[in-house]
Amino acid sequence: MTKIIETIAPHGGHLVNRIATLAERDEFLAQANKLPRIQLDERATSDLVMIAIGGFSPLNGFMGQDDYERVVEEMRLMSGLPWSVPVTLSVTEEVAEPLKEGGWVRLDDPHGRFVGVLELTQKYRYNKAHEAVNVYLTDEEAHPGVKVVYEQGEINLAGPIWLLQRDNHPLFPNYQLDPAQSRKMFVDRGWKTVVGFQTRNPIHRAHEYIIKCALETVDGLFLHPLVGATKSDDIPADVRMNCYEIMVENYFPQNRVILAINPSAMRYAGPREAIFHALIRKNYGCTHFIVGRDHAGVGDYYGTYDAQLIFGEFEPQELGITPMMFEHAFYCTITDQMATSKTSPATKEQRIHLSGTKVREMLRRGELPPPEFSRPKVAAELAKAMHQ
Repeated sequence: MTKIIETIAPHGGHLVNRIATLAERDEFLAQANKLPRIQLDERATSDLVMIAIGGFSPLNGFMGQDDYERVVEEMRLMSGLPWSVPVTLSVTEEVAEPLKEGGWVRLDDPHGRFVGVLELTQKYRYNKAHEAVNVYLTDEEAHPGVKVVYEQGEINLAGPIWLLQRDNHPLFPNYQLDPAQSRKMFVDRGWKTVVGFQTRNPIHRAHEYIIKCALETVDGLFLHPLVGATKSDDIPADVRMNCYEIMVENYFPQNRVILAINPSAMRYAGPREAIFHALIRKNYGCTHFIVGRDHAGVGDYYGTYDAQLIFGEFEPQELGITPMMFEHAFYCTITDQMATSKTSPATKEQRIHLSGTKVREMLRRGELPPPEFSRPKVAAELAKAMHQ
């Protein structure tokens, strides 16, 4: 008798699916011109998609006030389930005023296309500064996540959603895997343990080192770079994906790696976003998740390892996914290999480490980062992209 390989349960025990059937879609489209309409920005559109495909399970819509306030205060939903980042739909008072609770609202994407519907169950005010300080640990508008909160509307709209229309990703259609698909792929490959890796930056050798350390102990690797909205000065998603393709093709055992895109938007919420990213990967079927230095951080708002320490605020079984925590990796000139302070005898002067800022400066000057920092083929791809 063949033993059935099972993947980890989604967060909350059930993988949400809010993609409308063809019949439901036709029914909603028939009402297109009668429904009140809201135009979503890029982040809200990606949140709509992530809810619909189950990436944000157990959420089946935008958060109501009780869930929102408990998440902001305690990093839990009203059910008690851990959840660290609010997922809300904010509009201005003018937009919210005529909307009736209990009715349907048409959701358009940034291009004005009818892509979803909201069953409006609640309208509520919220405290922007309170959200900023609790979630982002700062009220400074210089923080990109706080800036988004301050610029959005004063009223949150809550309720279940349906996704009616979703195009293939314009740049990466072949890498668009939904949680139900990634889970099936893990089972088909016989992977019982899978480690997820998240980054918004191009992959370099420090990333490669910690990924391969993790891969030594699990069955498979889910490389899952984020391609939703990021800061304007982040390296573009297509360049980052090209770098991943080069790495997978040349430096990894291809039968142990699946590369797919994460369509969600960055919040830059540091420690809280590390929990958020782990729970998303749990929904995609990962059993383990890599947490490196300053995960999802920006500037100097968070301590170097705060994103690892926050996992200690939850019981392991509550999160249901195992964090794999790594120190800062560098090239050790004593041992001539990648290492961390746990394994290397090198002093700071004997370590080769380049910050993302320094690498961008080198590339702008036409210089390639040294091979101790970046694989030459990856460095060449970055240099080409910087001068297009």
